[in-house]
Amino acid sequence: MNLSPLSELAQVFLKLGIIGFGGPAAHIAMMEDEVVHRRQWLTQEQFLDLVGATNLIPGPNSTEMAIHIGYIYAGGLGLIVAGTCFVVPAVLMTAALAWGYVQFGELPQVYPLLYGIKPAVLAVIFTALWRLGKKAVKSRELLIIAIATGIAVWFGVNEVFALLLGGLFGAVWLNLRNQPTLSAWLFGLFLSQTPSNISPVIPLTAESVPLWKLGLFFLKVGSVLYGSGYVLIAFLQGQLVDEFGWLTQQQLLDAVAMGQVTPGPLLTTATFIGYVIGGFPGAIVSTLGITLPSFLFVLILNPWIPRLRSSKWTSAFLDAINVSAVALMAVVTIQLAVSTLRINFIGIPLGTALLGIDWIAALIAVISAIFALVWRINAAWLVFGGAIAGWLVNSLL
Repeated sequence: MNLSPLSELAQVFLKLGIIGFGGPAAHIAMMEDEVVHRRQWLTQEQFLDLVGATNLIPGPNSTEMAIHIGYIYAGGLGLIVAGTCFVVPAVLMTAALAWGYVQFGELPQVYPLLYGIKPAVLAVIFTALWRLGKKAVKSRELLIIAIATGIAVWFGVNEVFALLLGGLFGAVWLNLRNQPTLSAWLFGLFLSQTPSNISPVIPLTAESVPLWKLGLFFLKVGSVLYGSGYVLIAFLQGQLVDEFGWLTQQQLLDAVAMGQVTPGPLLTTATFIGYVIGGFPGAIVSTLGITLPSFLFVLILNPWIPRLRSSKWTSAFLDAINVSAVALMAVVTIQLAVSTLRINFIGIPLGTALLGIDWIAALIAVISAIFALVWRINAAWLVFGGAIAGWLVNSLL
């Protein structure tokens, strides 16, 4: 049965919203599998360009990737359909969990399933990293830029700063190979400059939390916040707990846990927080506030991405940005591998640990990677299989 472009987008991104465990790197990996390899909506180079561009703007990267893809495939309506369908499943799940949390004061016991899902998702990320890396690393110079960017981020350099520096350095280096003149260097550097000023979030002060203030707070978060979900967590701690006193420390930790145990982007932490503070209306305004800027940013940025390929200087800048973005993804993959495969005595059967490594989790990751690379098994089945494996391991050991 032939579906309309909007129906296809809804189908794909509803599915990704339901199975999208593991954070932005996992979401982008799943999108790459769906829209590049399975449906050929984008080429590998187009997808890489979107990854690089998305890392340069504030907001949740994976949500913005969904919006970009929807805009390219079906225009303005596609932008809305893809972004909404990707976010809504997690928002609904998180809102339901927040209701149960407020009513009963505890979180559901979903960790046995996550035990198997996390290594399966790790395999999905590794598969996409392998594919994107082969396409992005076009030369020795780009490989060096990728390694340098990865090392810088690993040792604490800000992700956006490292990305911009990699892009600017790459634009100059790649062009100077063919035109090593001072005038060309200066002209290319001038063209490649990209502003990176980020306006600070204005502190809020109020004894109560009206809905408009809650919505405005998360609107500002969605407008200015760069970096991973962990940056979001640190920001919420400093603002909502320490400065405003809108949440307790435990409530924030529980909100973060809900963002991790539900699929989809970590921004659904805002849904949970909004419900705790203001019930269902609070959940709605918080979710809208943190997501709306992404739609606007993509609408403005997307038409400019193809134009960057028209100039050799901006094309080189984009190549360097892309390979730097792959390096960021590699750092995240390593960090996830360390946290997923090392022994954690909370929620993991002790019998699975040997020499400090959770070998059963490692086995699930390896088997999932083989299925993904060799037989190209869909990420949805890998996630489902990981959940079953996690449940069996926790039941039998």
